[in-house]
Amino acid sequence: MPGATMNRSVRGDVRSVWIGSVRPELDGGRFPVKREVGDLFEVTADILREGHEALAAVLRYRTVKDPAWHEVRMDPLGNDRWVGRFPLTENTRYLYTIEAFPDPYRTWAEDLKKRLAAGMEVTSELLEGAEILRRTLPRSAGADRRRLEARLADFEQAETAARIRLLLDEETLELVETYPDRSAATQYDRELEVVADRVLARFAAWYEMFPRSQGKAPGRHGTLRDCIERLPRIAGMGFDVIYLPPIHPIGVSFRKGKNNSLTAGPDDPGSPWAIGNEHGGHKAVEPALGTLEDFRAFVQAARQAGMEVALDYALQCSPDHPYVKEHPEWFYARPDGTIKYAENPPKKYQDIYPLNFSCRDREALWEEMRSILLFWIEQGVRIFRVDNPHTKPIPFWAWVIGEIQAVRPEVLFLAEAFTRPKVMQALAKVGFTQSYTYFTWRNFKQELIDYFTELMQSDVAEYLRGNLFTNTPDILPPILQHGGRPAFQIRLVLAATLSSVYGIYSGYELCENDPIPGTEEYFNSEKYEIKSRDWGAPGNLDGYIARVNTIRRENPAFHEYRNLRFYPSDHDDILWYGKRSCDGGNTVLVAVNLDPFEAHQATVRLPLDAIGIGAEERFQAQELITGTRHLWKGEEQTIRLDPNEEPAAIFRVGRFPHKDYGTPCY
Repeated sequence: MPGATMNRSVRGDVRSVWIGSVRPELDGGRFPVKREVGDLFEVTADILREGHEALAAVLRYRTVKDPAWHEVRMDPLGNDRWVGRFPLTENTRYLYTIEAFPDPYRTWAEDLKKRLAAGMEVTSELLEGAEILRRTLPRSAGADRRRLEARLADFEQAETAARIRLLLDEETLELVETYPDRSAATQYDRELEVVADRVLARFAAWYEMFPRSQGKAPGRHGTLRDCIERLPRIAGMGFDVIYLPPIHPIGVSFRKGKNNSLTAGPDDPGSPWAIGNEHGGHKAVEPALGTLEDFRAFVQAARQAGMEVALDYALQCSPDHPYVKEHPEWFYARPDGTIKYAENPPKKYQDIYPLNFSCRDREALWEEMRSILLFWIEQGVRIFRVDNPHTKPIPFWAWVIGEIQAVRPEVLFLAEAFTRPKVMQALAKVGFTQSYTYFTWRNFKQELIDYFTELMQSDVAEYLRGNLFTNTPDILPPILQHGGRPAFQIRLVLAATLSSVYGIYSGYELCENDPIPGTEEYFNSEKYEIKSRDWGAPGNLDGYIARVNTIRRENPAFHEYRNLRFYPSDHDDILWYGKRSCDGGNTVLVAVNLDPFEAHQATVRLPLDAIGIGAEERFQAQELITGTRHLWKGEEQTIRLDPNEEPAAIFRVGRFPHKDYGTPCY
């Protein structure tokens, strides 16, 4: 049995309790699992020993800063499986382990009941029970000790029937279980860890925007003060996080021009990811955007609008970055002594120098990279979207995230790593709060079911939270290029309801879908130029996005990550799935037509048993996007979705009349 524990001891040791198959446990306890503040954290384990003697077990837990352990009793589930739970009340890391030991009083009580049922003589057995109470006395204290003494005194004066009642009543059992004999206890041989993040780690809607494109006149470079004026509109669509690409000074050497051309014009602003020039590096603000004071004002204004700011953390430099002159040893050198620029053949990034995290002066480099995070935390940032973390050493991320969260546990990290699955998983294990996913390229029914079943119903869900971005400045997926407005609605509903955390890149609400032919790159990409947009253009999705985000907020089932379940639908283009809140009070079911061109109809099956509705019972289904209400009966219903009218339906299901659901169950 993997992960099993028995006390390793000398011959004759009586401690023979077996503890194994503890869940959750990630890689033998090497990495922590993830939860959120307010969760009731559940731990299960196989706990057993030879014979039929009863056992007792406790789940022990404490925060990493608390030297004292707390305990809750574990309960048997059957087949030697046990469960215990404790509340995660703080934004910190918790340690937990299990201790189990024989329970002689419960063993005695069960034996006595069998003898009584068989009509056997029990005089000697009653004396054995009283002896267990006497052995408990030295471990008891205060009022409990006096209660035990009184019970023993009553036992001496009582007749057989009264003795039986006294020894078997619940008060006696409670007293004995409060002061158990742990001399033969077995403790699990490792202390496991759970990170309790802020709830925003699990439930949030992200909006990405380039500050320089927020100017009030076409072609004029936007400022952070201009960005403040955009906040009410973004907050009105229901977003919780506003994410900014790098806001630092942009290099001039080898600056990229429009559409990633190698020659920049005099007015081309360059890529924000080519960080650093004579005005500073990673701890400075691009002068065209404003000042540090302007940035702090933006952070404060976002908070007042009910949002948090996420800032890009991109560990690379332009050839003009101060680090290049001050610390050339931090970069990769060619044989001729020049510094290597970044490449991802056939792509070349002459405007970017990658950092060498394994250089001889790596300790100073790593410390400086940590200081960048601390600097922006001082400016009010609590969320970082990390650019290409899979191109830096995983041990660096384990170190720097651990260092930051040891002093600022509220800080969240999103890994922008569209790379091999196990690399993405490793980054999540060592500390990243959230991760980008392959959702962007999952379009068809079975691949969506397979991918999200793995993501949210396997052990991956213990440590990786998938943040579903519909698009990014680097990725305009084919379905958005060709599917028109219905495709944007379809992908929005999928992202917002499959996961509890998702995001869009600005321009999505305007259904921007003009690619460089044959690629997933935007034509006239905002990465290389200032974009001017008419945010009120006809056909925009502002109202639709706001409605979907309102539905998410009003239904606690959408606040949870691991509760996604797929249900049968008899059409390949109709995806049918649902979520249920942890208290069982809120059930939502979602139907999405995955085809942006044609209307389709499907017979779908409802999980009535899980909801608690009888097969012949009438119940209400309120469609939340349109507001229509239906009275349904039976587990099969017919749904038709026309992408030119409404490509998705979100049903809140409950007994008639429908009740309103308030505070989410965390």
